[in-house]
Amino acid sequence: MRSDRLWGRGGRRAGRPVAALALVALFALLSGCAGSENAVSDNGEFTFVSPGGRTRLFYSPDERGRVTGLKGESLADADNTIRLSDFSGEVVVLNVWGSWCPPCRAEADDLQAVQDELDDRGVQVLGINVRDNRDAANDFVHNLDVDYPSIYDPSGRAMLALNGFPRSTTPATVVLDREHRVAAIYLTEVTEQGLLPKVRDIANENSGSGGAGNTGDSGDRGGSSSTGGSSPSEEREPGR
Repeated sequence: MRSDRLWGRGGRRAGRPVAALALVALFALLSGCAGSENAVSDNGEFTFVSPGGRTRLFYSPDERGRVTGLKGESLADADNTIRLSDFSGEVVVLNVWGSWCPPCRAEADDLQAVQDELDDRGVQVLGINVRDNRDAANDFVHNLDVDYPSIYDPSGRAMLALNGFPRSTTPATVVLDREHRVAAIYLTEVTEQGLLPKVRDIANENSGSGGAGNTGDSGDRGGSSSTGGSSPSEEREPGR
């Protein structure tokens, strides 16, 4: 939908009422387009839309799109396939990483801390290892004492389940609620301080109630939670 279409010749005094009506109509059209930043397509599946420079996105329950079909070869065992459906009813923290990525190395202990803290709350961190080789990736996992599983996805094929998600963005973290709907996206390095309160709030959402609403996490880089409406909200966080 184009918002820069011509309004017609309304510069003359006699044309002002027409121009005013056109302005009202334009606002109505723009309001109808607000959902273009929504993470939900018509069929309820997740569809990523460019965030316009934002790096942290938080979706209210009514705008969350579901991720399905995500699967791939296990990094630890080439004969084993890891499927998102293996974690039915759990909050899943998807982390896109590579052994060649310094920020990925910096955030590994933070992700492990989230796993350790919330394991008994039905939270599972799941890595997606991209553009890597298996030996280097396994060395990364062992050297940094990472014990959560990862999908080995050098070609980015498994990432296709995140419809439209930028596979070149590394690191990236996507938090799925218990229905495996996208609740939060971090297109940047995460910290335990920034990630843990948000994941805890998502894990605390009442099953079937549609979400936690306003969380107000002081440690989550800015303090506000997902907002209503059709556009995701963003929270800021100070540097490490």
